[in-house]
Amino acid sequence: MSPQQEGTFCVHTTGSHPKLVVSADGRGVVSHAGSRLLADLTDATGLTGGFANELRRLRPRGTGHDPGRVAVDLAVMLADGGEAITDLALLRDQREVYGPVASTPTAWRVLADIDTTTLAALRTARVAARETAWLQAAETRRGIPTSRAGGRDLPGLVLDLDVTLVTCHSEKEQAAATYKGGFGFHPLLCFLDNTGEALSGLLRPGNAGANTASDHITVLDAALAQIPDAHRHGTDILIRTDSAGGTKAFLTHLRNLRQQGIQTRFSVGHPVTEPVRRAIRALPRQVWHPALEQDGTLRGSAEVAELTGMVDLTGYPDGTRIIVRRERPHPGAQLSLFDLDEGMRHQVFLTDTPYWEGSVQHLEVRHRAHARVEDRIRCGKTTGFGRFPSRHFQINAAWLELSLTAIDLLAWTRALLLHGELADAEPKKLRYRLLHTAARLTRGGRRLHLKIAATWPWRHELANAFACLATLPRPAT
Repeated sequence: MSPQQEGTFCVHTTGSHPKLVVSADGRGVVSHAGSRLLADLTDATGLTGGFANELRRLRPRGTGHDPGRVAVDLAVMLADGGEAITDLALLRDQREVYGPVASTPTAWRVLADIDTTTLAALRTARVAARETAWLQAAETRRGIPTSRAGGRDLPGLVLDLDVTLVTCHSEKEQAAATYKGGFGFHPLLCFLDNTGEALSGLLRPGNAGANTASDHITVLDAALAQIPDAHRHGTDILIRTDSAGGTKAFLTHLRNLRQQGIQTRFSVGHPVTEPVRRAIRALPRQVWHPALEQDGTLRGSAEVAELTGMVDLTGYPDGTRIIVRRERPHPGAQLSLFDLDEGMRHQVFLTDTPYWEGSVQHLEVRHRAHARVEDRIRCGKTTGFGRFPSRHFQINAAWLELSLTAIDLLAWTRALLLHGELADAEPKKLRYRLLHTAARLTRGGRRLHLKIAATWPWRHELANAFACLATLPRPAT
């Protein structure tokens, strides 16, 4: 084979597919061209400048790659679906589109230099970028969308806290056996239900308790700090968790936040204890009301009732109510012995929402919408925190923070740049339709042109997103 022919292969036709000649010598072709949206959005929201400013001390001699830019590139790579630091090669090998991108060893060194103090600085930069993104949404769209449940808009902001398990397949610092018999980490996360933004997260050993009040307080306070001042004060904020967040210490902390001008209310799961079971059995038939679906229609074979006054809630904040839902179990549902005896599956939660702010059916369907956080976590695991790269815990904690940043970039892309179906799309759909789009790079009129294939089904959506990006108001510098 001649040097000119080396690396060229003929693919014979199979079935109805045409014959192809495959070579590895293409020029001017850009893969994942749509991810340039993410890179430009970091500039438009001030995230690049914020990271650069906060990580300046990691570049004492002012030479080499800017550590803040390295951190931003890692976040873009994770938002694009990368799983490992070596996946930075995708950006690095397309210099004309993304500019100079650090090598893998340089990225490792930046991550290794991010200690607890630097991590706090990154969070400060994220706050400033989020405030800019929300202001841009207010000026170009309708502002921050409302969360919905039971066919109704929920006032203010809704924060969902939940834990998840991340399996490790090698020895890593603080990785430990989990309660499900696995091995790895047990992070606690907080998402904003209105937009899908990842406000905060805490990397924890695999054997960390699910209902540790101090960890819930740490993550919630970090999440509240991520909310711009104009929204954190004077806006209703609903905190939802499963039963792991139903500890008296955590709920007391939520109530005390009102003294700081933060209008919090809670809706948290509660275990079906023996006193709860006795109260459920004592309920008369007429106090049960039909449950609702998320679209506001009646939910068949499901009912809701209030147990307030029938269960001792001593030690919980004043005004705490307890509500139960029962439903015919679906095949495969996990049932307790009590559920088996009653022939119904029971779920209980606590809330301090007063009686005049919604029916018991609405409060129950509002709490059940907390299940959306499971989808947030599932998507988050494909955006970085489903796989941690290092043996060192601090590096993995920095990786988690960049993963949360990547989730924010995707959320801001949906909120600021997209319309219709794609404005609600999960990362997988965004990557397939927009971010991973191939294009051709050409020059003309002293400008660089990115030409999307005229046959790509979502070419107009991607071009419109770039057009929206160009019109976003920029923060003052």
